[in-house]
Amino acid sequence: MSSPDQRAHWEPEPVLVDIAREIRDEGGCALLVGGWVRDRLLGFRSREADVEVFGLELAALEGLLARRGPVIAAGRSFGVLRVKGLDVDFSLPRRDSKIGPGHRGFAIRCDPGLGFAEAARRRDLTMNSIGFDPLTGEILDPHGGNRDLAAGVLRAVDPDHFTEDPLRALRVARFAARFEMRPDAELAALCRDLDLSELPAERIFEEFSKLLLEGRRPSLALQFLQATGLVHFFPELDALIGTPQDPEWHPEGDVWVHTLMVVDEAAAARAGQDDDAALMFGALCHDLGKPETTVEAGGHIRSPAHDARGVERTTAFLRRMRAPGPLVEQVAALVKHHLAPVSFIKNGASARGYRRLARQLQAAGVSLELLVRLARSDHLGRTTDEARARRFEAGDAFAARARELLVERQGPVDVVMGRHLIARGLVPGPVFGDILARCREVQDETGWSDPGQILDRVLGDTPPDRDPA
Repeated sequence: MSSPDQRAHWEPEPVLVDIAREIRDEGGCALLVGGWVRDRLLGFRSREADVEVFGLELAALEGLLARRGPVIAAGRSFGVLRVKGLDVDFSLPRRDSKIGPGHRGFAIRCDPGLGFAEAARRRDLTMNSIGFDPLTGEILDPHGGNRDLAAGVLRAVDPDHFTEDPLRALRVARFAARFEMRPDAELAALCRDLDLSELPAERIFEEFSKLLLEGRRPSLALQFLQATGLVHFFPELDALIGTPQDPEWHPEGDVWVHTLMVVDEAAAARAGQDDDAALMFGALCHDLGKPETTVEAGGHIRSPAHDARGVERTTAFLRRMRAPGPLVEQVAALVKHHLAPVSFIKNGASARGYRRLARQLQAAGVSLELLVRLARSDHLGRTTDEARARRFEAGDAFAARARELLVERQGPVDVVMGRHLIARGLVPGPVFGDILARCREVQDETGWSDPGQILDRVLGDTPPDRDPA
């Protein structure tokens, strides 16, 4: 850290330096810990900022932070404080003791007199147990975290502390995927004995989301879950292991192997947008219907209607993790239609078919463009000659046709509205819904944008009720 470039890379936010100086002047010591330090050692900046404060009681720290603005004390029972407008956790070192079963059975006691090495022993992995002094630039690494980072190894700081929270097993899986690091044998054994059923579903979903959205290679996380047996806590995923596929279309192996390849392809296709979560969960879930539908007939392995069956399995998987309702709808729609780009091109689908599909997807909050990204990940996530050559001709043709029809990113906007019916002298009532639905069908079939032209056809077919006036 001697060069100016290196120092600039490590320079904390000025406000954190100022607060650290004030803490020092009060007799304490503030250290940046966790992801902020780890990520800089790996060569990039982290959005996380956690400060551990030694030598001050919680009340003294709260009073000091109050100079900066209102103190948020929601985590006060855990020794954690925040300042409104500042995205930083300030915490005191703790001594936790287990007093009962499960992840909630702990007695938490803040201990400002604890040394950094002992306080860091409570952290999960050595790479997360490193501290940085923002005033001196000193790196504190009592448990060899920097060495493990350089070696690409995930290692527990303290086996006894590690097993206190079963969620840490999923964190290990996430870090394996994000940093492409290898859990050591002891860590894998510790995770193997953890019981994920103790965890609230929301915590599992949050960690699984990070695993998929942050991982460079999400397959490494899934392989870790398989190797440790933790995949059994996710029966829909567990069922993929060993489910066969026809080698003509899937020479890479069973459905599990294919899914591992697909999630990595999808990770490479993330666009940093809100729909990335739907893409990643869609990649993970797209073949969940295969275990129940796979049959062998005529020398070939088939999975008829696995897309439709997969909707049920996907919904069960996501709802058990308390996934948000809109995401469940998005992923279910992607799973249901993930074969559409290939089938549309193969069967020569009409313009009406594209428009109707775009409408259906839009109602679920996704687009044809996102569907193509999922289908491309599915197609490339195998070892056929076309996939090895990175070709997906059907997907390219489907996307080109969707662009041509102006439905790539959203479904058609209804041309005929209720006001157009009223202008024709129609009386508002239940018949409006039927007429508008038929207008929508005509619009999708013809591509017309003139409401009068559409109404002429629809009303000419069925004389509607009119206002007698």
